Amino acid sequence: MSENNKSIVTITDVTLREYGQNIPADRLHVFNPEIRVEIALRLIDAGFTNLEILSCANPKIAPAMNKRAMKKIAEDLGRINGINFITLVPNKAGYRNFLDLDLGPEGFNHTIGIFFSAVEAHNLANLGRSIKETVAEYRKIAKDARSNNIRVVGYISAAFGYFDTEHGVLIKADTGEVSNYVDLLFDLGVETVTFSDLQGVAGQEETGMFFETILNIRKGKDIEKLAYHPHHVSGEAAIANSRIAYDMGVRRFDSSLGGTGGCVTGAPGNQPTERLVRFFSESGIESGIDEQKVFSLTDMVQRELYSK
Repeated sequence: MSENNKSIVTITDVTLREYGQNIPADRLHVFNPEIRVEIALRLIDAGFTNLEILSCANPKIAPAMNKRAMKKIAEDLGRINGINFITLVPNKAGYRNFLDLDLGPEGFNHTIGIFFSAVEAHNLANLGRSIKETVAEYRKIAKDARSNNIRVVGYISAAFGYFDTEHGVLIKADTGEVSNYVDLLFDLGVETVTFSDLQGVAGQEETGMFFETILNIRKGKDIEKLAYHPHHVSGEAAIANSRIAYDMGVRRFDSSLGGTGGCVTGAPGNQPTERLVRFFSESGIESGIDEQKVFSLTDMVQRELYSK
């Protein structure tokens, strides 16, 4: 990698949101609001400015995202200058909860994350409705958010494909259609679009081909607003894919402490934040993150959340 190809990257840590969406109810005494606030503050102290922290998902599916817990976390963290807290909003009911929790710009000033899948089968499994229905609902949500000066970011799940375990087949996403979804999201007013390989179905070659095709279709347009969110059973494989994405020009990446998280549809965890930070550091790529503080925080998370 040549010196003139190196530039600053942005890492968004998703530990609190993804771990929270997947933790069972009998672990809520461990993953309580106090520990979640402590982790968030320590992430900020380490240099992170973007954190996925909450999700307005149905608490029957994600017990940690009940309104009482989310309200306490939002209140205890408050507004922090220069920090972008991201809260996922899966539907209009979630958007109502977002507003009820005073997460808009007049309150705690969170950013809304909207998402749908590039593969119909996964969208049905994850959101319980078609892509068309999901997009129609998000058009209304995004319009209202814009009118209230709420920032919005977008995610395209299964952008690299979806393995349908029920039928034992890998359903590839159409890359041209994925590019159309990118345009659709930007038209809705999102600031960034993140591509998710939610099951780690793409290796280095497939990842490179995906980004090469997308960037060729788009003629490099808006590349600074595109991000990569790899799930994988292997942290090393996910980071190898991130290197490919970086070499293709991507500068935004999602990760979680210790590789925690995943998807409620059964996808594997994320690339480990601490190892991604180290990879960029060893490659001479600036992330603005304190590597020692991240590794120390990861040790605490593994001790406090995994061992109890």
